[in-house]
Amino acid sequence: MNKPSNHLQGSWNYPTTMWFGCGRINKLPSACSMLGMRNPLLVTDPGLAKLPMIPEAIKVNQLAGIATGIFSAIKSNPNGENIDAGVQCYQKGGHDGVIAFGGGSAVDAGKAIALMAEQSLSLWDVEDVGDNWQRVNIDKIAPIIAVPTTAGTGSEVGRASVIVNAAQHRKVIIFHPKMLPGIVISDPQLSVGLPANITAATGMDALSHNLEAYCAPGYHPMAEGIALEGMRLIKQWLPVAYHEPGNLEARSHMLIASSMGATAFQKGLGAMHALAHPLGAIYDAHHGLLNAILMPYVLAYNCAYNRESIEGKMQHLSRVLGLTSASVNAVLDFIMALRKSIDIPNDLQSIGIGLEHVPKIAKMATQDPSAAGNPVLLTEENYAELLTNAINGRLHG
Repeated sequence: MNKPSNHLQGSWNYPTTMWFGCGRINKLPSACSMLGMRNPLLVTDPGLAKLPMIPEAIKVNQLAGIATGIFSAIKSNPNGENIDAGVQCYQKGGHDGVIAFGGGSAVDAGKAIALMAEQSLSLWDVEDVGDNWQRVNIDKIAPIIAVPTTAGTGSEVGRASVIVNAAQHRKVIIFHPKMLPGIVISDPQLSVGLPANITAATGMDALSHNLEAYCAPGYHPMAEGIALEGMRLIKQWLPVAYHEPGNLEARSHMLIASSMGATAFQKGLGAMHALAHPLGAIYDAHHGLLNAILMPYVLAYNCAYNRESIEGKMQHLSRVLGLTSASVNAVLDFIMALRKSIDIPNDLQSIGIGLEHVPKIAKMATQDPSAAGNPVLLTEENYAELLTNAINGRLHG
């Protein structure tokens, strides 16, 4: 009998309870009760706080006898000061749980606030390095309900938050297994009002998660299968969601494709995120838009650097997506056409990013945890060349 190959090994852990469907936000009181919340803090962003969905959600809770506070003082790239202020609000209000309601920024912030709600240590003590997560007193982590309103980050099914350390001008991944929300309410109706540019950028972010997870080395066929279906859904439904914003079928498929991407990237991410994190910290640019612009440049660079590392997977992906041929170039053509159809800029200089910080960002990229998941291990010099290509719109491959 043949022995299994040593590389066919893995330790896998998959997500949480999800209530999916139009109108499911009305089940928010039930979710609070199931997690023992009688006085939760709803964490959202300033823009969303002004829309009817937030007071409506709070009213649904209040009618069920669940007092609900609100905290919305967070930036589009939330920083440590935002989290500290949220923790103070949580403690002052005597809250007993967090409802993380919104896009990736709000959900990330809400999860971080829940993590730090009653801790004595600093947020930065829990950076995703080594076993730092074990420093946390798990009995002091608040329960979390996540309500995503964008189809992009998939933070609702993740165990980490990306928070800017403003003093160091870098994005830090904060991790703890108990940051995974206990219940996710995914209601596609909540995403109908998204502006077209945010629909495009967040949708491409979901594609980047699925694509990088699929390309990451290692044995994880469950993640790869989810990623493949996530990309198929995005190919079919992102242009529809962009051009027909009220199409609930498209919104539904995109919302689940987003959660699929974040489920899949337990396998790993790659150079897109390794670059997007420092770029976002330095330029305060939208994370999804950065990934959308970087995507073809990273794929082309990986291919030029070591075609064998991804060619077989791109051939299979081409077939799953129903492309005209099975090749890396077919996938690149698909990405370029998709970006054009939803008005994604072609290069980084189009959003105000120049060459002035290339060496610094290249160094930061090599140190980012996402870099380890790239199918090709890139050096500072590689990242500098790749970033320069993306800034100037020079596609090689």
